[in-house]
Amino acid sequence: MDSESDLEKTEQPSQRRLDQAREEGQVARSRELSTFMALLAGGGGLWFMGEHMRQSLLKLVRQGLSFDAGVATDPIRMMERFSRLSLETVEVFLPFLGLLLITAIFSPLLLNGWLFSFKPLQPNFSRLDPLAGIGRMFSAQGGVELVKSIAKAVVVGGAGIWAVWHYLDQTLMLPALSIPSATLQMGTLVGQSFLAMLAGMMLVAAVDVPFQLWEHNRKLRMTKEEIRQESKETEGDPQIKSKIRNLQRERARRRMMSQIPSADVVVTNPTHYAVALRYQEGVMRAPIVVAKGVHLVAERIRAAAATHRIPVVEAPALARALYAHTEMEHPVPEALYLAVAEILAYAYQLQRQRKEGGEVPPPPQNLPVPVELDPESRVSPS
Repeated sequence: MDSESDLEKTEQPSQRRLDQAREEGQVARSRELSTFMALLAGGGGLWFMGEHMRQSLLKLVRQGLSFDAGVATDPIRMMERFSRLSLETVEVFLPFLGLLLITAIFSPLLLNGWLFSFKPLQPNFSRLDPLAGIGRMFSAQGGVELVKSIAKAVVVGGAGIWAVWHYLDQTLMLPALSIPSATLQMGTLVGQSFLAMLAGMMLVAAVDVPFQLWEHNRKLRMTKEEIRQESKETEGDPQIKSKIRNLQRERARRRMMSQIPSADVVVTNPTHYAVALRYQEGVMRAPIVVAKGVHLVAERIRAAAATHRIPVVEAPALARALYAHTEMEHPVPEALYLAVAEILAYAYQLQRQRKEGGEVPPPPQNLPVPVELDPESRVSPS
């Protein structure tokens, strides 16, 4: 089942998936890198502190082996002497051990930076399942770990064997040397053998680090369905978002229709466009658009205008220009001031005629609408 699931996971992990995995403590880790850094720090520490440690230990050995009979026969003095020598021995090794501890703590930062999470410490009883443990042993991941262990043993062990074989003659000559010379020679041989194994471990770490990064990315890969589900969770369900937009448009349309009773005139195409204008002299700098629409919305605007006895004027070019170049609750463009002024004057005349009677005023003709403002002027004449 796992292999089938892996085959379905063809998509790269999203940043959200990576962040969640990091919060749960799931990051790429390379034990080989940590081992190499520990060996490197240990070798460097011995290189710089080795002579001091050797001299200090020789001094402690001399002190431990030289004491009078009174000390040997007094248990209290023997215990005090043993405690003091033990403490001094710890003090000799403490800087070296501290270096190793610091390296063990900070070497993982080379791969993932600082990470602190309690989730890996939470109890997970599925890890105690023996069947699951056996399954992990014989899984593909277990096989990879086995191959890595064998390769590490071959590379590092081979480097150590090469060093021993290369310095075999010098090793066999050690019994013929004096103790100080033999100690110095032994230190040199051990150091060179250590460098050979360190080089082998560096090779193993250089291969393991990119492998762990690739393996971590592979484990976090996602299926197309997971990508879609995450998109819904982060950006919202497209269907729900569409419904919300439709509701918002409907509310805006209702709000717009509620403004029509305050309009002074409605300019139409006459059937495809409708724009309602309002102007308050001394209050507004210019007439504003309180409603506009095309097709069905335009029909509703005309119907509302008829209901509230608002003059409706047919001016196709002006209606198209107002619809294309004026936003809701915004003033009309300056280039349309004259045309709109004639329309408003005609609307006021109609309202006066309705109240006082008399002849119906003639509608305005040849309104001054700039050609560049009419969206249909380049397609066909009105």
